[in-house]
Amino acid sequence: MVSRPPDYCPQCGDALEAITLEDRERQRCPTCERVIWHNPVPCTGVAVVDRSGPEPAVLCVERGVPPGVGEWTLPGGHMEVGEEPHVAAARELEEESGISVDPADLEVLDATALEPHNGKHVVTMYYVADRADATGEPNAGSDANAAQFWTLSEFAASSERFRPVHEDRFQTAATFFTTDA
Repeated sequence: MVSRPPDYCPQCGDALEAITLEDRERQRCPTCERVIWHNPVPCTGVAVVDRSGPEPAVLCVERGVPPGVGEWTLPGGHMEVGEEPHVAAARELEEESGISVDPADLEVLDATALEPHNGKHVVTMYYVADRADATGEPNAGSDANAAQFWTLSEFAASSERFRPVHEDRFQTAATFFTTDA
């Protein structure tokens, strides 16, 4: 399994050839006859929703590294080997924003396969958490330039932009919790 389209066999180093297997185009090593599976990379993200004001606000980070430098996203990133998705989501949240949440307090928001970037396919599991269950203040960390809570109207009135797909998650998260919850 590889996370980007392969050109060479990871076992013997020979150039790969295209074949049709199970009605899909795959890469295969003609020497060792190994099929090289191109699988998506698992990622997680967390939308922390602050319901203390007149309009819900969602924690976002401004990307500081490619792809999408300067675009706003929900905090998140790659899972590590041996991590459960909700634990990875809580870790990424703290690394990127300075906000901590108990993984047990996360609720599933969405899961999606993102469009590939440079051949890398990603599947992301998004979670949501109530600000009341989180600790810390927004502080950009690791690969973020900024971290802050935005309401739908504040973001719409700004000249900032979301990374594609994150705007939908932002809007969904802002309305996830009801005032009766």
